[in-house]
Order: sequence, then C-alpha cells, then structure tokens
Amino acid sequence: MVTFLVSLVALVIGYLFYGKFVEKIFAPDAERVTPAISQNDGVDFLPLPTWKIFMIQFLNIAGTGPIFGAILGAKFGPAAYLWIVLGCIFAGAVHDYLSGMLSIRNKGAGLPELIGIYLGNGTKKVMLVFTVFLMVMVGAVFVYSPALILGDMTDKFITGSSEIANKEAVSTVYYWCAAIFIYYIIATMLPVDKIIGKIYPFFAFAILFMAVALGANLLIKWPSLPELYDVGISTASFNGKDIFPALFITIACGAISGFHATQSPLMARCMTNEKHGRAIFYGSMITEGVVALIWATISMYFFYGGGASELGKEATLQAPQVVTAVSQGWLGTVGSILAIMGVVAAPITSGDTALRSARLIIAEFLHMEQKSISKRLYICIPMFAVTIALLFFNISNPDGFNVIWNYFGWANQTLSVFTLWAITVYLYSKKKFFYITLLPALFMTCVSSTFFCFSFGLAQTICYGIGAICTIITFVLFILWTRRKETK
Repeated sequence: MVTFLVSLVALVIGYLFYGKFVEKIFAPDAERVTPAISQNDGVDFLPLPTWKIFMIQFLNIAGTGPIFGAILGAKFGPAAYLWIVLGCIFAGAVHDYLSGMLSIRNKGAGLPELIGIYLGNGTKKVMLVFTVFLMVMVGAVFVYSPALILGDMTDKFITGSSEIANKEAVSTVYYWCAAIFIYYIIATMLPVDKIIGKIYPFFAFAILFMAVALGANLLIKWPSLPELYDVGISTASFNGKDIFPALFITIACGAISGFHATQSPLMARCMTNEKHGRAIFYGSMITEGVVALIWATISMYFFYGGGASELGKEATLQAPQVVTAVSQGWLGTVGSILAIMGVVAAPITSGDTALRSARLIIAEFLHMEQKSISKRLYICIPMFAVTIALLFFNISNPDGFNVIWNYFGWANQTLSVFTLWAITVYLYSKKKFFYITLLPALFMTCVSSTFFCFSFGLAQTICYGIGAICTIITFVLFILWTRRKETK
C-alpha cells in the first residue's frame, strides 16, 4: 500500500508541476478565438461549460482501459505502478493535452488531419484508414464488453442464480448488444449537446464515485501487497507474455493511449478558452491514471493478497467478473449499482464518441459539412454496417473478442506513436522544447514495433533487436529532417 499512496501523490504532483511546465511550453492564448465560437454549427462545434467538457473528456477516454487493462496489468506486479505513474505524467497526459491544443490551433482538425499537417499528406492518408478502422474496432469492442456485464446481471436477476447456462447468457448478450448499438446510432447522429452534453457528466460522476469509494475501502483494509521497493521491476511473464512490451500494451488508457488523441478534438471544438486546456486534457488523463492505480491495487489484493478468498471467489476470475465481485462485496447494493453503472457506461460512451469521431474524420477528409442530417447519414450508414459486421464476428466467434482486442491494443499504441511524432515535429518547428514528446515517441516506437514482432511468434531476441532497430532508424530520420530544416 505504500507504493500505491506514493503513486497517488506522484500523479497529483505531476499535474501541478509538470502539467504547468508543458502548458508553459505550448503557451495557450486566452484571447484567441476558439473553433467553438468561430465555427459554431450547432452540431459538433458549439460552446460548453468547462466543467462539463472535463467530465465528457474523462468519460470519452476512460472506456474499459483504466479498469480492465489495470486488472490484467496488475498480474505483472508492482511494475504496473511505475508504468501508470511515469506513463501518465510524462507521456499520456502530454499526448492528450498537446493533441487537443493543436486541434484548437488548427480549426478543430481531427487526428489524421493533424498528422497530415506535420508528417505529410502520404502519412495522413495511411493514418486516415488506420484511425477510422481503429474507431470502428472500438465501437465493436465497447458494445460487447458492457453487454457481457449487463447480460450476466440480468440473467442472475431473472434466474436467481449465479450459475447461468451458456445458451441463456449468449441470448441475453445479443439483446444488450442490440440496445447499446441503437443508442450508438442516436448519440452519433445527434448534436453533441443533446445526449453527450446532458448525461455524460452523470456517468462520469458514477466512475469517480466508484474510484473514491473503492479507494477508501483499500485504505480501511490496508492489505499487505507486493511493494516496488521490495520486489523491484519483476521480469516475470503473464500468460507467457514478457513484461516488455506486453505491460505497455496491456495498460494503455491508464498510462498512454492513441485513442485519446481521436477524442481530444471532439472537446477542442467545444472550448471557449485555450487556458482551460490543462485542466481538461492533462487533468482528465491524470484522473484516469488515478482510476487505473486504484484498480491495479484492488487486483493485486484480489489475486495475491487474499481478496478473492475474502469475497468467496476464485482468484482465476476474468476482469469483468472481478469488477462485479469487488463492487458488490465492498460497496453494498446501492454502491455496487452505481459503481457497476460507471463501469458499464465508460465503454458505451467511449464507443459512441469513437464512432462520432470516425464520422467527423471521414467528413473532414471528404470536405462534407455535417450540419444537415442527410450528410451525416451518408457517412454513418456504411460505417455502422462495418461495425455490425465486426460485432457479429465478436459474438459468434468463441475467441472473437480476444482477437479484436489484441488488434485494438497494438493499433491503439501505434496511433500514439504517430501522434507523438506529429507533436514533436510541431514543437521543433515552433522552436519549442520538443524533448517532452521526443522521448515518449522513441519509447513507444520501440514498444509498438517490438510487440508487433511478438505477435508473429518470433523469438524474443529477434523481437527486441527489430524493436531497437526501428527506434534507431526513426530517430535518425528525425535528425536528418531537422538538419534539412535548418539548412532551408
């Protein structure tokens, strides 16, 4: 628990000092007119209160990542704490803040457009396809995971038993998937202030309540857990996966996630003052890091500290089952309902904003206005069809969820690589301190390329070697580019 408390304090200090340092480097201008004012269309570009933008941004980026990812990542031991803290402060929050602020400075541009501006038109076209496909995968994955939790709860309520026949569970999941997807269609099509602006703050409160309540329970119980200063950075593997690079893919949303850079522009189009950016973008990422820390600690207690036996459960439970067991066992009926509501709402709301982001990215590329409903339908109908196809594969294939999740995990962190490099180019071009994104860009390049090699079953030495070579080549290309820039 000492490592947990030190980590919490470190995140707060990171926001107060490093966040201020990053803000100073970017130099937001309170007098600059934002896209919410200059391009107000009543649908996607419109002013919202700062507190509401923060809550929506937090909910958009949360998904299941800081919960399920932290639960799985905790199996690597206390090294998870180190990655969440350092990743969140020096990589993820910087990534989210600067991608959001660059969107504001470029008329609310989406991520592929930003990448095109700073990394070239060819990279923009590749990232357009890459990003849209990632958003569709998010939509499919984040329908299925909450449907599993809701299906399990519904069947228990109907049957009065915790033992549910597989056939009954699958049929219930189908109903919940259909209901969630119908909501996706409505939320993606309507103006941002109609559904997202009204109900998202409540769901964000549910997640924050869950985090605070469970964190308080941890402090009361004060379980004996592995401490970083005792065991160090373990080299043990989980499910046959080495801690590098698997840990840095498994825990994404609690440390750094490329998906966040697709969500930041959504809220950048609603801000009325650039000075609010640190609280909204950097602050929401730090908050997500706190949620990830709490669930990582709970999971270490559940798996290794006797938490499973205390709750009368097996230590082999999957992540959604751990969430349900802990929430019901620690928070009582009312508290567990609110906590589980937050866990269910997070992926649903991230899924619909992912599809909304995909719609806007495609519209931006096609130069198609989105004020009229007919133009929104032109993009949404084929996009929804692809999402449904992936969702059907997800449900009908016994291992469909794991297949899509693995692709999503790698694609997610690869997207963060391109975002970090685009921001680094911007900072260098503006003669700003670009090392704040250069170092995370190099590290994530190594993580992403190494994990990609592991996915093909290559030997560990080969994977590490290729990852190192890719990182060195990327760095050399950046140095050559800077020299050409100086020469011109």
